[in-house]
Amino acid sequence: MRMRALLLAIVIGAAALAGCGRDTDGEAPASADAGGRPIDAVLVPTRHLQAGDLEALARDSVPPALHTRLDTAWREGRSRWPLEELPLQEQLPRLIAALSAPDAERTLMTGFERQFSGAEGELRRAIETLGAFGVQYIQGDPDLDESERERQIQLLVAVSRWAADAPLADPARARRALAQLCEAARETGLDSDAAFQAAGMAESLRRMSAFLAVAKSVLADYGLDLDASLAGIEVRLERQTGDRAELRMRYPVGNGEVDARLGVERRDRRWYRSDWLRHAEAAASRPAAPDAD
Repeated sequence: MRMRALLLAIVIGAAALAGCGRDTDGEAPASADAGGRPIDAVLVPTRHLQAGDLEALARDSVPPALHTRLDTAWREGRSRWPLEELPLQEQLPRLIAALSAPDAERTLMTGFERQFSGAEGELRRAIETLGAFGVQYIQGDPDLDESERERQIQLLVAVSRWAADAPLADPARARRALAQLCEAARETGLDSDAAFQAAGMAESLRRMSAFLAVAKSVLADYGLDLDASLAGIEVRLERQTGDRAELRMRYPVGNGEVDARLGVERRDRRWYRSDWLRHAEAAASRPAAPDAD
């Protein structure tokens, strides 16, 4: 895997998790088992992200019955939700495999030095190109509604602007990043889709939580503090009609900001993000892939 794709996959993928927030209406912070207010649809997942607990994030982001269906679909190879909320998630096993390969630190560092060491201008142009391609992809994605499309484009633009000015061509930082990421990737043992399937949903998410913690540390070394983004997110109830509500969510990303709206809905007295529910339902209902002849 080329170093450019490696770095940007981690940057964009980790930044995409910043879709949760804190209450700005003066109420007490959500407890871990909260869920009775519309704003809890984002406050509860935020707590799990801040704690680095992807297993708890999956458990509390959908109703229990849907979570059970997702667990079954994961073991049958039909779902990788909630990892499906990440951009480039289809490349995740390949990314882990590249980082887990024997002597990956040396191999990837050699590729980095050949392509980008000291080539800030080339790397900046590559980031701009990938950012523009990403925006086009999001604009044409039929699985996104208008509010999702707006949020993802804002996020991608903010991350691309940060990355264009970040010291991504610094070989010392790259060497540190690779050492950390390669070790963390090997510890997951999730270097193929079959490995994700065999581990199951809960165990895979536990292992990926550890990898996420290392990825966040690497991002912070490059100047993108994801924990600061999580701590700085604000969410406010704008309107509610019965079991549906709309929230306004704002959070910093690097020197930029995402300011967008988010739909939530109540099921069995608890509130959940509507987009995540829709995506999770689709993942749980996805038919098995036909056997290859």
